Amino acid sequence: MSKPDISNAELDVLNALWNKSPATSSEVVEMLSTHKDWHEKTIKTLLGRLVKKGVLGYEKQQRQYLYYPLIAKQDYAAKETESFVGKLFKGKITPLVTGFASQNSLSKDDVDELKAFIAKWEENND
Repeated sequence: MSKPDISNAELDVLNALWNKSPATSSEVVEMLSTHKDWHEKTIKTLLGRLVKKGVLGYEKQQRQYLYYPLIAKQDYAAKETESFVGKLFKGKITPLVTGFASQNSLSKDDVDELKAFIAKWEENND
């Protein structure tokens, strides 16, 4: 599946459904109303766009539609990361990590996780 072009607003809707699905449009409105000041019609439009893009599926249940993601959050994040690194860093991850490190944006936990990941990668790829 190619990476769908998803706007920030659509991503907010998708995140709500990754947290709880299936959900009706009313439930999505309720989930988003805690941090967004969007009209119900706006959210329903965003749901429709995501269905059209093949990112959400739905099931009609009596007079309501239950929406659910068709792509896992991890899969979308992986495709988005690959695209980002490809565009900005020509596919090389080192400049991204060194950029974070030089800005003191990496915590000790981040460094420990990276070390553990690299050690595991070396173990599996030797």
